[in-house]
Amino acid sequence: MLRGEVADVYQYNDLPNHFRVQVIHICKDAMGEDDGYNAATPVYQYIHDTLCREYGLFTLRQSRGNNFEKVGNYFLELQDPEKALDIIEIIFKLIDTHVRENQQGVFYGSKMRPDDAITELNQRFNEHGIGYQFESGEIVRMDSKLVHSEVVKPALSFLQEKIYAGANDEFLRAHEHYRHKRYKECLNECLKAFESMMKAICKKRRWKYTETDTAKTLLDICFKNGLIEPFWQSHFTGLRATLESGIPTVRNKTSGHGQGTDLTNVPPSVASYVLHLTATILLFLANAEKDLG
Repeated sequence: MLRGEVADVYQYNDLPNHFRVQVIHICKDAMGEDDGYNAATPVYQYIHDTLCREYGLFTLRQSRGNNFEKVGNYFLELQDPEKALDIIEIIFKLIDTHVRENQQGVFYGSKMRPDDAITELNQRFNEHGIGYQFESGEIVRMDSKLVHSEVVKPALSFLQEKIYAGANDEFLRAHEHYRHKRYKECLNECLKAFESMMKAICKKRRWKYTETDTAKTLLDICFKNGLIEPFWQSHFTGLRATLESGIPTVRNKTSGHGQGTDLTNVPPSVASYVLHLTATILLFLANAEKDLG
């Protein structure tokens, strides 16, 4: 790939060695050396021990070396891309939280700020045509760069507000399920995020609702209280139909109730559609609430 060239089509099953080496360099620059003296040493120990517990191992490698080397070599040799992504996620969660909170004078061996480390990681994902990004403390899958940059990322930004914490957690869980091919669970979390978003807006605006209200009832409350101006309601008839029937109906028909005698299969295309539809709706609702002033 030429320098600066950006891939338009993403793949998800190959994390090339070149990319993995770059990730290790970013990690080292962001946290510093595992030399037994600075604050990075116990963090590398934590990463090593967490992975061992998760994968049922006593050590990642039998050979001598510090924990940075053990984690790094294990990461380089892993054949399972999902496990490799898990390692990237745990490392960058720590960079985004622990290192960020203690970067002033504690991680004195670091050469890179957390924001710069995350930016470079996402650039490397993109450079190698790998369809993932690190957003809001999670590795999330990208099916389309345009949809991700114009819809998913702005939605995640809005969801950082404390009042939307429930919707944020559920939406991130939907992405986690989607990445691990748990498509029915993905749809369930999408609906939860959709409902939590409307409840948060109702609570913020002091509109009367109950915790047991369904998506349709919550939508009626939002429209009744002018979340969309009356002048535009006819124009948004199609949107309202999508809001009322898109996520809830897909979820209810494919994953929300008993399966009977036949196992219900949720295809990846449906899960992808609902996940990105949810992002669009969450972003729309957040912007509409903001526009109320």
